[in-house]
Amino acid sequence: MSQPLTVICVGDVFGEPGRRAVQVLLPRLKKQHHADLAIVNVENSAAGFGVTPLIARTFLEQGVDVMTSGNHIWDRKEIIEYIGKENLLLRPANYPPGTPGAGSIVVKAGPHKVGVLNLMGRVFLPLLDCPFRKADEELAGLRAETPIIVVDMHAEATSESQAMGWHLDGRVSAVVGTHRHVQTADERLLPKGTAYITDLGLTGPVDSVIGVEPELALGRFISQMPNRFEPAKGPAMLQGAVIRIDPDTGRGLSIERLRVPLAD
Repeated sequence: MSQPLTVICVGDVFGEPGRRAVQVLLPRLKKQHHADLAIVNVENSAAGFGVTPLIARTFLEQGVDVMTSGNHIWDRKEIIEYIGKENLLLRPANYPPGTPGAGSIVVKAGPHKVGVLNLMGRVFLPLLDCPFRKADEELAGLRAETPIIVVDMHAEATSESQAMGWHLDGRVSAVVGTHRHVQTADERLLPKGTAYITDLGLTGPVDSVIGVEPELALGRFISQMPNRFEPAKGPAMLQGAVIRIDPDTGRGLSIERLRVPLAD
């Protein structure tokens, strides 16, 4: 067997605390784990809502290889022009035809090619095209180029993420979940060799309600009145997973959760 290929997947980057965690910790983690590729979900990186072209370019300079997203990708209107030009920033592939940007990409990782596919669920989220059928469509093209494929399944319902894991088991190297901002403890290798975790977690403020200042989140729950959410301050953490893959077959070999605090 060839030397395993190592991919670091990072959960939703939330605001400035999350960006700081990526800047400081990601280069160190890539070196520590001898990572060949870093895939980072960036859709909350601009003050918790969307991503700007400047932030996206900065991520690429800091060692992020592919950026994924989800339902907040269009929160910053200036990203529309950027995503049409920069294919390293993905939007969910199951947006309707004609939507700016791309939902998948094949990139080089050393001597290997890696396909990255971004999908979004439909339970408690905007009703896009079927992510399961779209996955089947996208895999036909991706597998023609490489057996190594990592899927970011951006979903609210854990059941929908798990269903996608089983749907793609044996056909992709890994299915990792994003969106919920709470890391799950169900990382495993599925029976046919796909590495799986329901949610990578939150890269951002620790003392928060899924990234938001607790008092602001509590205010909305208690009063049921709208208010503006702001990223919480204080200590930050990077959350995600390290996945090792057999580059010859594309089968997952191992998956390990990451929970790395950012020192003050």
